[in-house]
Amino acid sequence: MGATPSQPRDTAGAALANARTLGEALIQAERWLRAVPDGESAALDAQLLLAHVAGLPRTTILAYPERPLAPEDAERYAALVARRVAREPVAYLTGHREFMGLDFLTDARALIPRPETELLVEAALTEVRDRLAEAMSPAPVVVDIGTGSGAIAVALAQLEPRLDTIYATDVSADALTLARENAQRLGVAHRIRFLEGDLLLPLPEPVDVLLANLPYVAPRDAPTLADDVRRYEPSLALYGDDDGLGHLRRLFAQIPTRLKPGATIMLEFGYDQRAAVVTLAHTTFPMVDIRIVADYAGWDRLAVIRTGTS
Repeated sequence: MGATPSQPRDTAGAALANARTLGEALIQAERWLRAVPDGESAALDAQLLLAHVAGLPRTTILAYPERPLAPEDAERYAALVARRVAREPVAYLTGHREFMGLDFLTDARALIPRPETELLVEAALTEVRDRLAEAMSPAPVVVDIGTGSGAIAVALAQLEPRLDTIYATDVSADALTLARENAQRLGVAHRIRFLEGDLLLPLPEPVDVLLANLPYVAPRDAPTLADDVRRYEPSLALYGDDDGLGHLRRLFAQIPTRLKPGATIMLEFGYDQRAAVVTLAHTTFPMVDIRIVADYAGWDRLAVIRTGTS
């Protein structure tokens, strides 16, 4: 029988560990996951974790529920589901997350890549390709500030092979190690220079296109975050200084001396930070042009800032 809120977790775990087919394991796992708060994704979580353990596509698991599950795999699956019941993110449990159609390694060294950040990569690809299309124009120099897992820089390098100079900075040595691992796995490590340091300070030269998905959650808002985010993802990459905007303020203070004439800045920001970002941009650049892009939920999420300098 599946878990209910009144059943002890060890009972649910034992039932799952004793499952002998894919279908039985999936049913037990989903029931267990649905019995805890924030269990709306129980079915998908159960499928992803079982696919990881069994080494099979989700479609195979759903199409052939009668296939046997080895006892050791059932026990391993039960252990992973127990960790998910404790709200550990699925991407950390499997060690993988898809981003821009690419498979990235993910663990607690960096934030899990989000779907809304794909909007930043898509905007950057458009910008870079427009610049490459200009006659006699060299390939633009690009930097990804606060690279984390390297998702932005690596995806950009993979999807636009004409880019030969991409920098990626982060203050976290652990995050940079993960980013290098992703770059190596995806075959673009030779085209990305990973630099440890604060924001733009490690840059050896001015850039044409600046991308940044910096920490922007105000520390006071930590209780509003989902448990799996607040408890497991690195606080260094989540919380912006002061009111959440401290990192962006420091970024704009560093920007003027580290951009080429006519550079473009692309920033991801919090749902309620549009006005502050626009003010920072206008204060830094008198003749700035700003386009705001909404995310998939309709919230303002991305600023494309053309400096207009010459």
